[in-house]
Amino acid sequence: QVQLVESGGGLVQAGGSLRLSCAASGRTFSSYGMAWFRQAPGKEREFVAAISGSGSSTSYKDSVKGRFTISRDNAKNTVYLQMNSLKPEDTAAYYCARVATPGYRTTWESPWDYDYWGQGTQVTVSS
Repeated sequence: QVQLVESGGGLVQAGGSLRLSCAASGRTFSSYGMAWFRQAPGKEREFVAAISGSGSSTSYKDSVKGRFTISRDNAKNTVYLQMNSLKPEDTAAYYCARVATPGYRTTWESPWDYDYWGQGTQVTVSS
């Protein structure tokens, strides 16, 4: 069983920054890609960013490219999401998730490809 615990959310003004963390349990963390999704009230959960197990490959939602950076520290079993130049439309609950199958992949956007999810951390950006 894998547990994912997010932290780092909060209230920030537009243009500000936040760094989200997701700590994972388990001994095979580096074998699995990880991703961040978000869900605003009344909207579907959407892909934000993903990173391969080694950290060598990343993928981003178009609207966050150049503002958000995903990274991981496999020694600490932790994945991060650095969010800069935040906008009110970034307001949502942010969830980290683990890909269901290890190894190489080229697509990251579907929530159905993930088997473990954290409980979420709220990010609110005021205008």
